[in-house]
Amino acid sequence: MTSRESIIRLIRLAVVFLVPVISVRVSADEYLAGIVWEEPPIISPGQAGGPPSDAIVLFDGTDVSAWDNADHWKVEDGAMISGGGDVRSKASFGDCQLHIEWSTPPAEGDGQARGNSGVFLMAIYEIQVLDSFDNKTYFDGQAGAIYKQTPPQVNAMRPPGEWNVYDIIWTAPRFNDDGSVKSPAYMTAIHNSALILNHYELKGDTPYHRAPEYEKHADRLPISLQDHGNPVRFRNIWVREIGAAKGEQTRAPFILNEKGEERPANAGE
Repeated sequence: MTSRESIIRLIRLAVVFLVPVISVRVSADEYLAGIVWEEPPIISPGQAGGPPSDAIVLFDGTDVSAWDNADHWKVEDGAMISGGGDVRSKASFGDCQLHIEWSTPPAEGDGQARGNSGVFLMAIYEIQVLDSFDNKTYFDGQAGAIYKQTPPQVNAMRPPGEWNVYDIIWTAPRFNDDGSVKSPAYMTAIHNSALILNHYELKGDTPYHRAPEYEKHADRLPISLQDHGNPVRFRNIWVREIGAAKGEQTRAPFILNEKGEERPANAGE
């Protein structure tokens, strides 16, 4: 065996024996938060946009009994069609996840006169529904906008007659006893699988004629769908009430080593 072959063999042996040593975790310390967590509830997920097992179904394609004033809206081919005034859910919601599908009629008119409606969280805060497919209007009034506050990040609109999907995560505002805002409302929204609003902080309500403002209201209020004079269709509407994971802080955070010894957890450790 030549000296060169001997060196190559030694290198190969070193790789075989050293790599496992390098890959061994140097520290067996574990960070523990000192919180006793409740087990998250087990639910059955929905199929292809359908409601999970813990969702409240507001419209399943046939039954409009979950809405006030819905007797003025037509139900055809599994959709409820706007007309005859706004509708409001009989149930009230605070923080929630909302799934709603909607379709605008064949293109007629332009701007705000084309497929106009709206989804109002707590019957106050509007995310715009509009035919924004090849239809210019003011950007903070197009589909997916928080009306008169912000445009969506992108225009993900499908052509008239096709179905659009909003998946909305809503954090309701909180108020102090004196009516001042303790924490504002936030909205995250996905339009046809594209993120259009990312934890957006609302400045208040969403009127056309004045600046937005907050006025103290109940912790839970209905969801409202707007009739703006255009026959917009809605289907597959469901809501999940949401909240933080539940747990109790029973002690300060700490580090536990492999010997079972504890020490306080320092920030960044």
